[in-house]
Amino acid sequence: MKSIENIKNVYFLGIGGIGMSALARYFKFTGRNVAGYDRTQTALTDALQEEGIDVHFEDDVKHIPGNWNPATTIAVYTPALPDDHEELAWFKSQPIGLFKRAKVLGLICNEKSGIGVAGTHGKTTTSTIVANILNKTEKGCGAFLGGISKNFKSNLLLPKADSPWIVAEADEFDRSFLHLNPQLALITSIDADHLDIYGEKEKIVESFEKYISQIKAGGKLVLKKGVELDTTKTSAEIYSYALQGDADFFGFKSEIG
Repeated sequence: MKSIENIKNVYFLGIGGIGMSALARYFKFTGRNVAGYDRTQTALTDALQEEGIDVHFEDDVKHIPGNWNPATTIAVYTPALPDDHEELAWFKSQPIGLFKRAKVLGLICNEKSGIGVAGTHGKTTTSTIVANILNKTEKGCGAFLGGISKNFKSNLLLPKADSPWIVAEADEFDRSFLHLNPQLALITSIDADHLDIYGEKEKIVESFEKYISQIKAGGKLVLKKGVELDTTKTSAEIYSYALQGDADFFGFKSEIG
């Protein structure tokens, strides 16, 4: 699948996850039919149901809508599902596109001027700050967030019709962020994390270097001061940021009378 333009129906396996629910909300708000499964009922699944999304909690294929055209339907799943999950097995046997969340997020974000916020720590806070700043500009932005923002009271911010910007957390877990081709990449940190996936920190660094190599032509890279990467891997214009001086961008306390 190269585009989501012709997709009319979206089914989520693990719809209650913070990233999955943001995608579910996006597709619902853009006029698609949305339904899905999750193992546990939560405040977030309750909110999805209140927004008109059909959510169930029993792993049974009878809950999958039978009137959806396979040609205009996709299913989105989380890798956390067990191998013996009945609904997942059913979708694997059908002529229906079955994709990980990261792939679908990339299809949405790569069509716009994406801002991908990556880092082993600080993604949710930083992406929310970026979205809040851009949302106050004339064009605004859209955002897929890894938490419920106090500003937006949601993990999804829908963009204005003419906004070119969309902010997304670029998750290094399972190398998910390699589905993104951002216009601007921001990296907060690179620590030895997810070693069950990478094995060693050097492999994590290699994955981040691959990520920055995918920045769009003419794009920008913003690095937290102290983050070490081989920046020859990207042709992007590079900037640094820090809490205090000696960086291209830094914070300071304003003395207002």
